[in-house]
Amino acid sequence: MTDHGPTREELPFPDYDHLPITGLAHRIRSLDLAQLRVVIEYEEAHARRVPALQVLQTRASELEAGAEPSGGDPSALAPELSPAPSAGSSVSPATAPGPDIPPTESDEAKPPMRG
Repeated sequence: MTDHGPTREELPFPDYDHLPITGLAHRIRSLDLAQLRVVIEYEEAHARRVPALQVLQTRASELEAGAEPSGGDPSALAPELSPAPSAGSSVSPATAPGPDIPPTESDEAKPPMRG
């Protein structure tokens, strides 16, 4: 660790910076107290998000009071994280709609469809 807290590489799961607060409590349940303290130090040294610190410190208190880490892998794929966007676009002249065709007289004479 440095004077500026742990680095991202020292965190127990690699996607911590992109993890929403709503998923944080679930992802830290499998961490032991030492791992959780690394995350707390990282948060305090970097973003200092009050809601994140509250969740982390509450879990640390639970572990200090005798709670056991749950099973699971904190670095496993998280459903709350969307995949990275793919490069490029599927839009091209081949996928464009056909040319606009102006209405004919017979189209104008028809009453509008109601549904």
